Amino acid sequence: MLRNFLATGLLLFSIPVFAQQFPLLPVAQRIDRLSPPETPLRVVIDTDTYNEIDDQFAVVYALFSPEQLTVEAIYAAPFKNHRSKSAGEGMEKSYEEILRLLKRTQTPVEGFVYRGSNEFLLNTEEPVESEAAQDLIDRAMSSDEPLYVLTLGAPTNVASAILMEPSIREKIVVVWLGGKGLNWPSANEFNLKQDVLSSQVMFDSGVPLVQIPTQPVTSHLLLSIPEAEKYLKGQGDIGDYLLEIFSQYPTEVDADEYAWSKVVWDISAVAYAINPNWFQSELRATPILTDEKTYSFDNRRPLYRTVTYLNRDKIFGDMFRKIEQQAK
Repeated sequence: MLRNFLATGLLLFSIPVFAQQFPLLPVAQRIDRLSPPETPLRVVIDTDTYNEIDDQFAVVYALFSPEQLTVEAIYAAPFKNHRSKSAGEGMEKSYEEILRLLKRTQTPVEGFVYRGSNEFLLNTEEPVESEAAQDLIDRAMSSDEPLYVLTLGAPTNVASAILMEPSIREKIVVVWLGGKGLNWPSANEFNLKQDVLSSQVMFDSGVPLVQIPTQPVTSHLLLSIPEAEKYLKGQGDIGDYLLEIFSQYPTEVDADEYAWSKVVWDISAVAYAINPNWFQSELRATPILTDEKTYSFDNRRPLYRTVTYLNRDKIFGDMFRKIEQQAK
């Protein structure tokens, strides 16, 4: 009820929701964690890989960026859409797609890929335990060096790990592609709405969070079939595979292929970790995500970083060059 009241903007006696469940991190530590990162970084990738076709690009981009990113693990995230009848089926299909990508990139699988949650959160107090959530906890707690959690889907695995072990908030930075810009009429977006409760945990837990909104930010990451053919065709097994799934997608979603383009949203989180100079962002008080999937605001809440702009050409150029170099 409090969350719905806050949605009206009448913040006459609002109580910060995060303070009820999670102790705050020191301000200096939070600002340090939210500063644009300097590579190389330790990262894990949380991905609903089979949801559509953009996660595949993101995973490959991260794996082909060893000078900037040390990818320590990949977690299969749940999803439900026309490709999956349930969250658990979506997670399993994502797990299988991750394995296919690793085979094509000749990346060892053992101890590297973990199944995630088989359902979305039922409330904001109880986690959905999984191999992925437990590995995230173990990996985060194993070092004082921050672990960047590149979150490309519904944040169920990440929220569950926070609920299981809140102290990991001192060890991680979450970079999440999710929601829409703070000035947008609604926050409603696929990753966020798939598991609203997990999304609320992300905003309310006080974890150092970098949000990369879809509209009006990653919506600029448009790719057309002619451009994909120019830069992916003949670039090894993985280049041909990415071109294949991209070219087939208009038929799957019954799109008019004339002047068609597709947003490859998920590469944004990887690109931010590689070079934050390709982005404009700002520190803001973490918004309140209401049950109606809108934002409300209370400036007493902890700071987080929200991205407001990205350089589309720099990001695609870096990814295509790395795929080309890998094919040589």
